[in-house]
Amino acid sequence: MFRQIYNSGSRWEMETAYSRAVRAENMIFVSGTTAINDEEKIEGVGSTYLQSRYIFNKINTALVALGGKLEDVVRIRIFIINIDDYAEIRMAFNEFFKDIRPAATLVEVSNLMLPELLVEIEADAIVMEDR
Repeated sequence: MFRQIYNSGSRWEMETAYSRAVRAENMIFVSGTTAINDEEKIEGVGSTYLQSRYIFNKINTALVALGGKLEDVVRIRIFIINIDDYAEIRMAFNEFFKDIRPAATLVEVSNLMLPELLVEIEADAIVMEDR
């Protein structure tokens, strides 16, 4: 079985022994992704919309690194600390997935890894080689 991993270089990936994304055959699984940048600073502090946009771009980077693209996404899982911020998530989600329309789950959680993080998102994709 073909298996490839993608690591963004974050210290958490090495310390916790996980990968940002894994491709197995034609499937890509992107780990829970937050708005923490390469300098370990949080993008879009205070804005669920800005954090979501940053995360969707980060997910896209992982997909492309493994030979996929956003159009291959079939499932999204969104973990949000305040369900009342759903409109901000929806706005960012529609900018990236309006025409793709993956299956999606939105769950309110009590907190994330750092208090400034408002949202965490996972994605699963199936790369269709012969389109």
